[in-house]
Amino acid sequence: MKLNEWVVYAAVIIFSALFLFVGNRIAYTPLNRAEFMDMQQHYAAVVLSIESREVTQFEQPWGWSGDDDATSTRIIFTARITERGSRQGDVVTVEQYIADFFIVNEREISVSDRIMVTFDDWDGLYHFTGYIRINYVIILGVIFLALMIVFARKKGFNAIVALGFTCTAVFLVFIPAILSGKNIYLTTLIVCAYAIVSTLLIVIGANRKAFSAMLGCLGGVLTAGFLMFLMDRLMHLTGALDRETTSLLHLPIANPIDLRALVFAGVILGAVGAIMDVAMSISSSLWEVKEAGGTNDFRTLFASGVNIGKDILGTMLNTLILAYIGSSMTLILLIVVYTTSYTSLFNMEMITVEFLRALVGSFGMLLTVPLTAAICGWLYNREADTRRDEWDAYFGGGR
Repeated sequence: MKLNEWVVYAAVIIFSALFLFVGNRIAYTPLNRAEFMDMQQHYAAVVLSIESREVTQFEQPWGWSGDDDATSTRIIFTARITERGSRQGDVVTVEQYIADFFIVNEREISVSDRIMVTFDDWDGLYHFTGYIRINYVIILGVIFLALMIVFARKKGFNAIVALGFTCTAVFLVFIPAILSGKNIYLTTLIVCAYAIVSTLLIVIGANRKAFSAMLGCLGGVLTAGFLMFLMDRLMHLTGALDRETTSLLHLPIANPIDLRALVFAGVILGAVGAIMDVAMSISSSLWEVKEAGGTNDFRTLFASGVNIGKDILGTMLNTLILAYIGSSMTLILLIVVYTTSYTSLFNMEMITVEFLRALVGSFGMLLTVPLTAAICGWLYNREADTRRDEWDAYFGGGR
C-alpha cells in the first residue's frame, strides 16, 4: 500500500478502537451477576478414569412407549477440572445418568473426553452436562481464516479485521446498551452505520468505490429501519415470539428490555450484511466498467448498475429468505405439525415476524440497487468533477 493508504487504514483502525472503547463506556452498566446465577456452578474438565457402570432395569414408566422394560445407566468417573479459577486442577468424582425414557441421551463417557460438569449445591455432587464442542468450531474457523488470507491475501486479511471489529461492536456496545436500558432503535442504527463504514473503509479503502457502496448501503438500511418501524406499529407486535424472548422480561435488571425494539434490532442486523453485499457488488462492478473504458456517462452507468442489480437481487433474495427459513426450521416444523388452521398459522406473531425479516431485508436491498447505481453514476463521472481524480490519486485509486 502507498503511504497515504497506510495513513487512512491506520486512522480507520484507531477510529474503530475508539468507537468500541467509548461506546462500551457509555453503554456498559455493571450487573449484579449473583442475581443471574443459579445454584449450579459449571466447569470444563477432562475424564481421567471410569470408576463404575451400573445398569438398572425397571418397569415401564408412565408415558413410556417402548415394548420392553426401561433401563437406566449410572456411570461414575473421575475428571480433572481444566476451567481456569480456584478449582483448576482439582480431581473430582462425576456422575453420568442415561435412561431410555429420556428423549435424547448423550453418548457414554470415555477416558480423555473433554466435558462440562456442574456442581449441584442441593446434593453436593458433580454431574456430567455435555461435551465440549466449541474446540472443533474454533479449529474449523482458524482453517477458514487461513484459507481466506491465502486466497484473498490483503483483502482477505482486511475482511477478517473488519469482521472482528463488527462482532466486537455487537458484544461490547450493542448488547451492553440493551441490558443497560439504552434506546435499542438508536443503538441498532448506530452499530449498523459503524459496521458499514468501518468494513468498507478497511476492506476497500477511502475511494469512490467504497463511498458509493457506503452511501447506498446506508440508504438501504435506513429504508429497512423505517419500514420495520412502520410495520411494527401497523401490526401491533408485542415482541413475545417464544419462551426465550419472554424470559428476558424476568431478568433482574433496572430497565426492562423492550421486546418490540428487540425484534426491530434483529431484523435490521440480519439484513445489513446482505444490503452491504448488494451495494458493494454494484459499486465494484461499475468501477470495473469505468476502468475498462466502458463509459463515464451518468445515464449509462446508472442503467448498467440497475441491470447488474437485477441479476444480483435474483440470487440475494433467495439467499436472504433461505437463511431465515434455515435458521427457523425446527420452529416451522413444530408449528406446521401442531397447527390445524392455516389462518391461525400465518397470523402467529413468530411466523409473521419471520416473513417481516425476509421482506424488510428485501426492500432494503431493492432500494439499495438504484441508489447505489445513481451514486456511482455521479461519483464515477469524471466530467462532473475532476477533483475526484485528484482524490483517487491521493488515496490510491478506486481499488
